[in-house]
Amino acid sequence: QEKPCRLSAALLGEDCEISQEQLYELLKYAALGKCHNAAQPSWCHIYHQSHLAGVVVVVLHEMSQLHFYRFYLQFKHLRKVFRHRFTLTPSTNFLTSLYGEGTNLKPQNTAQGLTSSSSECITKSLDLQCDPIIRRYGEKKQGLTSYTLTLEEQKKNDYPIKGSPGCKDYISTECDQQRTDSSPLFGLDCEMCLTAKGNEVTRVSLVDAQGQCLLNELVKPESTVMNYRTRFSGVTKKMLLPVKTRLSDIQTRLKKMLPHDAVLVGHSLNSDLQALEMIHPSVIDTSLLFARSEGRRFKLKFLAKAVLGKEIQCEQKLGHDPTEDARAALELAQFFIEQGPAKVVAELNLEMLLTAEKLAEVSQGCGVQKQLNEPPHLSKPCFLDCLQVTGQKPLLLGRQGLDPSSLCQSNLSTSNKQILQRALEDVPLSTFSIIQFSLGPEYIASHLHAALYEKVRSKLTDMLTIYAGPFEEGFCLKSVKKEFGSCGPIQSLTVVTETFQPYVCIQYEVLEAAQLAVESLNGAQVSGSCIKVQRPVTAAMLDCDVLIKELELDVENEGVIYVAGLKKSLTETDLQEEFSQLKDLETLFLPKDLQSGKHRNCCFLKFHKSQSAVDALEAIKGWTMKGTELRSRNALASGHLWRWIWQMNHSNGKQGEHIFYEKMEQLSDSEQDLRKKVKKLDHQIKKLYRSLQNNTLCVVVFPGVNSTHGSQSGLGLMGIKNDGGRSAC
Repeated sequence: QEKPCRLSAALLGEDCEISQEQLYELLKYAALGKCHNAAQPSWCHIYHQSHLAGVVVVVLHEMSQLHFYRFYLQFKHLRKVFRHRFTLTPSTNFLTSLYGEGTNLKPQNTAQGLTSSSSECITKSLDLQCDPIIRRYGEKKQGLTSYTLTLEEQKKNDYPIKGSPGCKDYISTECDQQRTDSSPLFGLDCEMCLTAKGNEVTRVSLVDAQGQCLLNELVKPESTVMNYRTRFSGVTKKMLLPVKTRLSDIQTRLKKMLPHDAVLVGHSLNSDLQALEMIHPSVIDTSLLFARSEGRRFKLKFLAKAVLGKEIQCEQKLGHDPTEDARAALELAQFFIEQGPAKVVAELNLEMLLTAEKLAEVSQGCGVQKQLNEPPHLSKPCFLDCLQVTGQKPLLLGRQGLDPSSLCQSNLSTSNKQILQRALEDVPLSTFSIIQFSLGPEYIASHLHAALYEKVRSKLTDMLTIYAGPFEEGFCLKSVKKEFGSCGPIQSLTVVTETFQPYVCIQYEVLEAAQLAVESLNGAQVSGSCIKVQRPVTAAMLDCDVLIKELELDVENEGVIYVAGLKKSLTETDLQEEFSQLKDLETLFLPKDLQSGKHRNCCFLKFHKSQSAVDALEAIKGWTMKGTELRSRNALASGHLWRWIWQMNHSNGKQGEHIFYEKMEQLSDSEQDLRKKVKKLDHQIKKLYRSLQNNTLCVVVFPGVNSTHGSQSGLGLMGIKNDGGRSAC
């Protein structure tokens, strides 16, 4: 008998930011289950996984959390169906991280009705002429200059190039001397953290041709750190506290250390140079040197083991060692140059090694005791490879020419309509499907993101702001601040003196506080005056009431209430005890300042049942705690949104300000048409969702943007379809 599958996730406040690796963890378990060595994800729980009918991932190419909230009213289906939402860490290549490292597939042309598996079967007899390495470099042994990337190859692989728009303020190494086959090689590797700006360097390592470490330095980021990525970087907040070195210091040191004919070597070196904000004309990229078909790449960990016989990035260590990685990349390049392409291909059989290792892991996961004469566990297999081995065929549908390793190409020949039609026919036949929709190149260009960001930031700021007054001359500002502070944490309070009588302008940190002030203090007596409380009157705010109502009805806020007026001295334990008498209380979230760590004077309460939340609102009326009267209302931004709003309020200036003004008019001209396209896209996703079988896990992903033009967080929405059409939770 089919059991109803269910998904649970505590995605409140700080726990609602999910990394690409955590999303991969969820999809792997959903697709493979425990019998294939996949573990229940750490951040959410799937009940009755073995009864899942399938997994469908809808990827909205080049769209971010920004798009969802700019066109919130147009995404009517998405916000009413998917209860579970999370902020997603952006990446430069979302599909690669979705498949798992080591794989980089291209979506197929849906007009031809093609599906793809994660990798092609490797034949036992290796034809040298067909090998990607031989096709690229030939069989003949050559000097190092034959393996440096050309200018076109650097452009294609997102290397910083002198004169390109996104590299205006980048520093050149000034290593402009002619390269020869005897030019010195230097290995380079960086570790990065995620900040409000995007990826920023936290550690840099440089080694010379003999493998001697010349530089191994911690670097303090300029912007507020959102995620230290300690699991990969090995860098912690504590490690960076005493650090004084800045990016500019590292740039100066590298310029001095590198001779004018230096050749830099690294694995996916473009990411390191982008993070360093440096331009270097001569590079060898080992992820491209050991070429694979279809744009896929070997992991550095795998190459180090297979080619050099070295174990790096061991699980026992906390994070990667950049010196170790820089040295490994350098030695790989030296090996390739010394041995030549033919010997590398003929003697190593890298594809055979990788496939054997993946098969070994799958067999071990199924409990099959099978000895293979190949080195085990060289790298973790992509779960799509495991699906193929077990006889399941993953489905991948997208726009023709849409390459996950670059921005959208101009030669698109299919539409979302055709993709949807293919999906309606093929998804029921597949247990794992990835469907990629796009708004089209004219709407996803990176240079428009700054203008879009400013529009959303400006509207959210207006929604967080209220004007109150008029007050008498010489009114008590302290009592006004206390009265309005009882609605929630205040970001800023200023006195408006341009009017006949003084008013105050208050900007709150959370949407609920501003709404509570409008609802409870409009017409009230404050500091001896009967005042009016209102939001700013602008064209963008004309639909504010509609937006507030829809946020209130949003399925994510179902059963969640906001409570303000708390003493800051109260701990989470104190509040748990105080609110324990409320029936069906599931979770309490106490927001805090993400920089200082101090608690705010408000909290969110989540209940198992919606009616219990309604009853709690009634019970809290007139409730005092530690001598202070509490105020409460339905939640508007209890999940990932409150954190994003906080980050917007505390970001340093406008993103992409150098291109903002010239692009704002262009965005405004196309926005009406864009609203129609978004509404149509929402309808297409609705149609696809309704066609899914019950017990299908559906994840809709706005991957976010991480490019030279800036970084924007992604957004994930997920749920398991049940008979009611809405996601089971």
